[in-house]
Amino acid sequence: MKDIRLGRTGIVVPQNTFGARPIQRVTKDEAVALLHRAYDGGMRFFDTARAYSDSEEKVGAAFSAMRDKVYISTKTTASDEKHFWDDLHTSLTLLKTDYIDIYQLHCVPECYGEEHELYQAMIKAKEQGKIRHIGITAHKIGVAEDIVRSGLYETLQFPFSYLASDREIKLARDCAANDIGFIAMKGLSGGLLTNADACMAFMRDFEVLPIWGIQKQEELSDWLRFFEEDISMTDEIRDFIRRDRESLLGEFCRGCGYCMPCTVGITINQCARMSLMLRRAPSHVWLSEHWQNEMMKIGSCVDCGICKTRCPYELDIPSLIRKNLADYREILAGKPV
Repeated sequence: MKDIRLGRTGIVVPQNTFGARPIQRVTKDEAVALLHRAYDGGMRFFDTARAYSDSEEKVGAAFSAMRDKVYISTKTTASDEKHFWDDLHTSLTLLKTDYIDIYQLHCVPECYGEEHELYQAMIKAKEQGKIRHIGITAHKIGVAEDIVRSGLYETLQFPFSYLASDREIKLARDCAANDIGFIAMKGLSGGLLTNADACMAFMRDFEVLPIWGIQKQEELSDWLRFFEEDISMTDEIRDFIRRDRESLLGEFCRGCGYCMPCTVGITINQCARMSLMLRRAPSHVWLSEHWQNEMMKIGSCVDCGICKTRCPYELDIPSLIRKNLADYREILAGKPV
């Protein structure tokens, strides 16, 4: 397993790490067992966030007795200094620690400069020893590029998978050139990518640290095997990626959920990519009575446009969900999946 140095943080860990957002959907005992197995299998870096409901609490329960053996990153969505400190103190309490390895400003709308109150709060927290490194996350490529140019942040977390554009690949290489740690989120593009070998082989060609969102033991097994099985890019994998890119590139929803909640109750982050999920996952799951009812809610969309303003990828969500509904209705009427 290749090791990755996260830029000037000096943190060096295996290029195979744990994204703890999904563990908010399992019990505390299940989450702790999952996290312990991840550590035993070789993972050393664990990423969570204040916004992930009880994820921090579960990470804290798993690692409080072995805090010096793991690296923990978490995030704040604070928009002012007061909420920054409130979030930081809450995170420290729930994680059962007196420091956070990488503290990140979460999904920022712009690059906060050195005079911004949130950046100044980061500096103060680092001086106090409450955080060790200053990080930031973004979804918009222009914002991410501004962050790299600023040179202010030790790590950048950004969506990165084998669907990456040339511009996004350049961003990853620019981070390496500027000694900024690149944490790759959404390496599975919100669950659309299902070939773990292809996802891992792609990452190995870059100085990036992928965080795989893991909820189940069988999912964890798929990633832990790479500590025993060497994986690299082959002609077969390269051809698979080419074909997958051809079928997916363009306007598609990554399922991040930042568009939510919908004013009329539509489950946007699933309904907006239903056509893809029907063809890339067991279709019977998405044709259940529950999802049929959820999809029909699209008919009540009032075009308020709020979802569009929240979407990090600037998708025309009302149009996209209606396209998915039309396809869904055709499938219910007998169109082959």
